[in-house]
Amino acid sequence: MTQKIDCFVPGCCAEALTHTLTACPVVAQVYTFDDGGSSLADAPFIPMERNMSTRALRTMAAQCTTDYLLIYTHAGALTLNYRATERLLAVATDSHSQWTYSHYRVVRQGTEMAVPTNEYQEGSLRDDFDFGPLVVVSTEALRQFLATNPDEVEHAALYQLRLYIARTGRMAHVNEYLYTEGELDTRSSGERQFDYVDPRNRQIQVEMERVCTTHLKAVGAFVDYRTLHEVDTAGGDFPYEATVIIPVKNRARTIADAIASVMMQKTDFPFNLIVVDNHSTDGTTELLEQLSTVNCQMSIVTPERTDLGIGGCWDLALRHAQCGRYAVQLDSDDLYSDEHTLQRIVDTFRRERCAMVVGSYRLCNFALETLPPGVIDHREWTDENGMNNALRINGLGAPRAFYTPVVRAIGFPNVSYGEDYAVGIAVSRNYRIGRIYEPIYLCRRWEGNSDAALSPERVAAHNHYKDSLRTQELRARKGLFEEMRR
Repeated sequence: MTQKIDCFVPGCCAEALTHTLTACPVVAQVYTFDDGGSSLADAPFIPMERNMSTRALRTMAAQCTTDYLLIYTHAGALTLNYRATERLLAVATDSHSQWTYSHYRVVRQGTEMAVPTNEYQEGSLRDDFDFGPLVVVSTEALRQFLATNPDEVEHAALYQLRLYIARTGRMAHVNEYLYTEGELDTRSSGERQFDYVDPRNRQIQVEMERVCTTHLKAVGAFVDYRTLHEVDTAGGDFPYEATVIIPVKNRARTIADAIASVMMQKTDFPFNLIVVDNHSTDGTTELLEQLSTVNCQMSIVTPERTDLGIGGCWDLALRHAQCGRYAVQLDSDDLYSDEHTLQRIVDTFRRERCAMVVGSYRLCNFALETLPPGVIDHREWTDENGMNNALRINGLGAPRAFYTPVVRAIGFPNVSYGEDYAVGIAVSRNYRIGRIYEPIYLCRRWEGNSDAALSPERVAAHNHYKDSLRTQELRARKGLFEEMRR
């Protein structure tokens, strides 16, 4: 006997999807969820991707008459590949999976492209982990979750459910492209990456943080802020109080402006600049040599190795004899917002005795005109829970600055993406991180930015790497707390 599945789709695209899904022999019933007039009239309308209320899940669980339910979370047109629904259901059944998903394709501005989805791992804690818009969920797991979950939410229920399944059940990833969706959000990767800090999504983010915090406590990886250490800001012998570090490769168009923004800094302490020229070939090297003749505080370091990423360049500069007590980041195409940036960062270190300081920045173009969403201040960070919430989001903000002895002990991974995030979450396990919520940094967006418009494959690779960092950090935190309990 062929197993059947109930399907749940948004009301805004129900007519087209109902026709598509009812043609599948394994589909028992198609329901819609919206703000009224459907089979799920009590469930709320879901206006944004990935958002779902507890009420909606309860209604689905009550309506479902099959062992599995298929949920489509987007509003675009859906085209199923040959026997796609049957394949998802077969994998879910054969592997006894409670959550099953696959690769997919999107049609973006008339062009079809493949979107690979990542294998789920322990550190896949991002609430925007891309499962694709089509997932198969065990009805029994959904009902068990609803029976044991006391936290009713308006937006984070689907996130809550998959974290529950991740720690109590099994995820199945089908490495096949099973369907195509007509994508409604046609923005580039560089534009989408800031959605989670958009003030309009603030209440959603508060819920997501609460859900993630509960999960970290359940798996024994929650950090209590009262256990964090302060650093001795007067300890050690350093040639400078602060050092600005700029790794650079082929940025002849922007590097002079970045250096000028360092040299304009006014401080009550001595500082210097280390530029790590990673074998530039576009004239950057010659320009740096010219600039160093008029800037006595500037040192140029050229690595002997040719295999260094941005993280490797940072690590090299951190271990340089001229590196100061605090190492402060500046990307080669960005600027400090005014002459007081460096002083404000060091003042924060001194006042809060923290091992890392993260500021806020304003997105702008080359004319320094503000670009949406404007100021990125990461106000989701709190002294009490920031170190835990850091495992849910994909970045910590900029500019980043480090207490050199602590970061020398940790070390930067030799990669060119996520190197600062790797260090930041490791620091947050044991030390306080200070925050500056006013913009002190200008992040200039242009066609040369490394993350301006990434392919789906590159986005997936980057996200997989950060998930692996979170997996390592989760295990380290579990080990730390197990040791403390002993």
